Amino acid sequence: MSEVPAKITAMELPTALAGLDAHPWATVNHAYGPAEDLPGLLRTFAEGGEDAEEALDELYGSIVHQGTVYAASVDAAPYLARIAASGRQTVDALRLLGCLAESEDEYGVEPGAVRAAVTAQLPLLIKLLVDEDAAVRQAAGWTVGHTRDTCTALPAVRARLAAETAPAVRAELLTAYGRLDRAGAVAEARVLLGPDTPAPLRLAAVFAALDAEEPWLAAHRDAVLGLLPARETARSGYADEHREPLRTIVGILLGRDTDADRESALALLDAALRDERPEVRAEALWAADRACTLSRSAPQRLIPAIAPLAADWAASRLLGKIGPAAAEAAPVLAELAAQPDDEAADQALAALVLVAPQAAAPLLTRALGRRPRAMQCAAGSHAPADTPFPFDPELLAAVRARLAAKALERPEGCKDCGCSTTEDHNDTAQLVHLLRQWGPQAVEALPELCAVLPRFQYAATAITAVAAGTGPEQREQAATALRAGARKLVVARALHELTGETGPLFAAAEAALATGVRGGVEGARALADLGPAATRLTPALRTALDRTNDRDTTPEVDTDLALALALWQIAGEAAEVVPVLASVFDRSEGRQWFHWTAARAAREIAVLGPAGRPLTARLQALLDDPAQAPSAVLGLLAVADPAGLDRARLAEAVLHSAETRADLKGACDALRALGAAALTLEQHDRLAALATGDRRLVVSGSDHAMIREDEQLRAALASVLDRVG
Repeated sequence: MSEVPAKITAMELPTALAGLDAHPWATVNHAYGPAEDLPGLLRTFAEGGEDAEEALDELYGSIVHQGTVYAASVDAAPYLARIAASGRQTVDALRLLGCLAESEDEYGVEPGAVRAAVTAQLPLLIKLLVDEDAAVRQAAGWTVGHTRDTCTALPAVRARLAAETAPAVRAELLTAYGRLDRAGAVAEARVLLGPDTPAPLRLAAVFAALDAEEPWLAAHRDAVLGLLPARETARSGYADEHREPLRTIVGILLGRDTDADRESALALLDAALRDERPEVRAEALWAADRACTLSRSAPQRLIPAIAPLAADWAASRLLGKIGPAAAEAAPVLAELAAQPDDEAADQALAALVLVAPQAAAPLLTRALGRRPRAMQCAAGSHAPADTPFPFDPELLAAVRARLAAKALERPEGCKDCGCSTTEDHNDTAQLVHLLRQWGPQAVEALPELCAVLPRFQYAATAITAVAAGTGPEQREQAATALRAGARKLVVARALHELTGETGPLFAAAEAALATGVRGGVEGARALADLGPAATRLTPALRTALDRTNDRDTTPEVDTDLALALALWQIAGEAAEVVPVLASVFDRSEGRQWFHWTAARAAREIAVLGPAGRPLTARLQALLDDPAQAPSAVLGLLAVADPAGLDRARLAEAVLHSAETRADLKGACDALRALGAAALTLEQHDRLAALATGDRRLVVSGSDHAMIREDEQLRAALASVLDRVG
């Protein structure tokens, strides 16, 4: 390692930009269309003035937009390489080139063309591996590695790695080596795991082993534990997968989905969570959150180490996400929730609401109004809809008192119209949602709900919920309040649910339909629920359906779907609605933003039964899309000729949807509808793997709900499995 980097003779900037203006940029596209703006952006960036940073941002946004590369990216690569070789903006130019080479999301260009364009610049890029500036050498190593070129790049990287002395640069070169030759990089990395190896290089050695799918050994564990906290070390490198080292390592090991690797990941986390250093525990909690989101067995294994850390915001939040399975942490959470510090106590109480709601109720009662996170959880935003917060008489009294105060308050919003602030609405909404969950148990709060109804229309559904099943006096009190506000559709629907009165509902629905797309869906759905009883409003539905569409947008298509289904449920004329429904599928075909509209249509047209048979071909066309297949199956089972259904194909489409996590809930519904006879033994085994495996299925969506939703899905799949035998 004696070679000393030398100063590179820089290319002159005019040479680097030669031919820039004459290039036919208008013939190639980037993210925003023809690339006619690229000459100006490249020149501004290269010259390095005060606008250079903005030009660089625009270059990223146009030629590697959110990771996607284009034909213009190919044409820009030589200029970026020459800019880097000119010694102007070298590191930034190299990093942009590396992003181009890294991308596998190509649009409007032959597969591999962008990486090939960067690879063609290797004669310029490799020279920068021996630049006197370590930052340039590091960036060059990162970019050269992304070319995946084994003829020119590999020997250059290997030679530079043997000569390099700067730890951060050596780490980047080892990572590049792994991209070019995994086996060679692993052999190099095996001797770099010890405590004498500089931290950046040791971390790169760990990832080299993981990338090559090497068995996880005690040496790897010891290397990682010795590096913690590893975030600072990771910041010295460019590789995205290294930015959160512990979290990423745990994710890779759990992704292998073997008992040994799972235990290795969780044992590593357990040790880090019990470390005496707060910064290590913080990093471990972030990684533990990832583990619990990926692995069904992780919470049980890690809760003993997480529970004592409940005073930490990240720990209490994670315990709340785990829910009742973290019950052993309830005493610690309760003690923290009783402290006077509102911020910390609120977070602990929010977790306690989800972990042990019975224990949380008295604490929430005493601090109502000062625990917004806890109230949000109790109101149902972070808790299962089928498991409402337990009824508590003292909490009911506190909620009533707070609602009564809301009714008397002068709104703090607009002085002219009396509207309330967003904060006021959110607070009241949570109180109302909690009462709705309790239903008739909360009937004593009926006067307060009626009092806030004029300002908070969503109280209507809570009024109906608490008045249902009560005596005539309470029902009449509720009905009187609802009639006063029944010009609004949500209030009119609540009144109809409570009393069966249709007049106000007809008037509110007709008014909503007249607003066009904005109220069309809700108005149509309200009338559809009435069926033939709403016959007199079919002219209003037809008028809404015949409106002139200036633009064929998703809301327009959604409105047509709702209107057509309402007409069917009210009038039952297939000849009128089937062509409209067919147009919904036709307008959605191949259009990304209409994806879920088509799926929703496929599921909802089941109400047509055999009358929807002309739509069979359109439903079958959706079976190849995992996100649409479950809805298509439900629609086909309802409308298609049973003799013409290939149930084996339907079952395969649904299972594929579940295995790819495209529409998990829909897949459960479709599997139930298909029944036992539709599954082969091999498909049954695949279903069992989904239901009983350790790997979680729900890995996207609302962060606080993923664990809970996966547990619910697991129970649903187990139920399906029982039904199919």
